[in-house]
Amino acid sequence: MKRFGPYLLWVAICELAGLLGGIVTVPAVATWYPTLAKPSWTPPGWLFGPVWTVLYALMGIAAAHVWIRHRQTKGGRLSLVLFGVQLALNCTWSFLFFGARVPGFAFAHIILLWIAILALVVWWWWLDRKASLLLLPYLAWVAFAGALNAVIWNLNP
Repeated sequence: MKRFGPYLLWVAICELAGLLGGIVTVPAVATWYPTLAKPSWTPPGWLFGPVWTVLYALMGIAAAHVWIRHRQTKGGRLSLVLFGVQLALNCTWSFLFFGARVPGFAFAHIILLWIAILALVVWWWWLDRKASLLLLPYLAWVAFAGALNAVIWNLNP
């Protein structure tokens, strides 16, 4: 169990961030979000939960991998701080888009999130390639979510 403990802990931390965002997302998805004009390529609502659950798990596995192998190095510790920053940006996006209902501000925020994820992917590419590769689906999904956010903002002035 000791071997898997860090993985369970980091995955739980990431999934908790998703649950915190869900506090404002779930009610808005039932009331406000359906009233918005959306592009034809918007995924069905049921897809978001499973996708984010898998992405948070991959993020947690990647962070645990870095924690186990690199926490004793300055680069490893700093990269885990950057990981925390991007996780906080991830969580707060939900509060901006679904809670405050400000798609324009949420779009600016998701750009910062994407940049933070990209910086982490690049940093981990040099530090720990396995961890970096685990974040690529997340980076791609946030790029897609950012495009969706931008179009929704444009369609709903």
